[in-house]
Amino acid sequence: MLSTIIDTPEPGAGELCHALEQGLLDAGAGAGPAEVTRLKSRVWRLRVGSVGQARSVVLKRLDPWLGRRNELVARRWLPAIGLGDRCPHLLATVADRRGQWVWHVYEDLGDGALEPSYPDHRRVAAVVDLIAELHTRAARHALLPECRHYCGGLGAPFFAANVRDAIAVLEGLAPPRVEPTPEQCALRDRLLDRLSRLQAELSRRVQMLEALGGPDTLLHGDLWTTNALVATTTDGFTARLIDWDHAAVGPVSYDVSTFLYRFPRPQRPWILEAYRSAVGRAGWHLPPTHDLNALFETAEYARYANRVIWPGVALLEERATWGWEQLAEVERWFDALETALPN
Repeated sequence: MLSTIIDTPEPGAGELCHALEQGLLDAGAGAGPAEVTRLKSRVWRLRVGSVGQARSVVLKRLDPWLGRRNELVARRWLPAIGLGDRCPHLLATVADRRGQWVWHVYEDLGDGALEPSYPDHRRVAAVVDLIAELHTRAARHALLPECRHYCGGLGAPFFAANVRDAIAVLEGLAPPRVEPTPEQCALRDRLLDRLSRLQAELSRRVQMLEALGGPDTLLHGDLWTTNALVATTTDGFTARLIDWDHAAVGPVSYDVSTFLYRFPRPQRPWILEAYRSAVGRAGWHLPPTHDLNALFETAEYARYANRVIWPGVALLEERATWGWEQLAEVERWFDALETALPN
């Protein structure tokens, strides 16, 4: 039944359909009509059953490496720090026959993502409290080395490696491997100039991260508001975080900067103060605002440098012309970057 509505060209779709029909959906829901809606690349919502007996799940297709990371977050790491109910329950995993892909079946948490343009203070506060709980509970936890083993880090080494790799890739965008136009040469040179300045600041920024970044902890790694869902409950609001593909270990400034930069600048000070207050309940003390701005800027630059690497690699390996368009977009990010908070 499900194989008729799930895209059969998707790798492992047959195995997924078989598993769903055999045991993941209860008999009542499985007997009714089914509908699949594509949410984004490699993610679908499946609704099965009639009104009153319907069930909805989210299906994600992942490479095995990311699949293992997400599975550990949902089934091991978050439960270990008492936050197992703050992400979607992972109902099942199904691998394709070749072992190249894995499907995850999650409970459907609905569409309660935060709205950054006109944020509801109570809903944002619920998410901030959850972020603070994640950070303070996971710091120095016995499982943190395991998290680092499977997920890597997003701290000073991440910043340094991305800057160096981005410079190396950009330097390769020259004849004979690539024949850029004069405009593309100018773009490459401007990006190289920016990244070379970051490389010159490497020691200072790394020292600041080590001195003021606080203890390493488990990071969500991609704290866009679309990944923060809030549900209304009898006790108020309950926040949950989805899409843990970028989970890693590192300083809290990486997560906090991602979250703050999603909101209009006038909204950011009270959001930071809410986070400062939440971690303060665990005995943590954040640096002053001007130091936090420097840490947040370093996190943003690390992300920008990372986003230089892959279009550059595509140009070198595949002659992918879209690579220049993405590099131009990254340059626009550099041009538009402002401090997260007023000093």
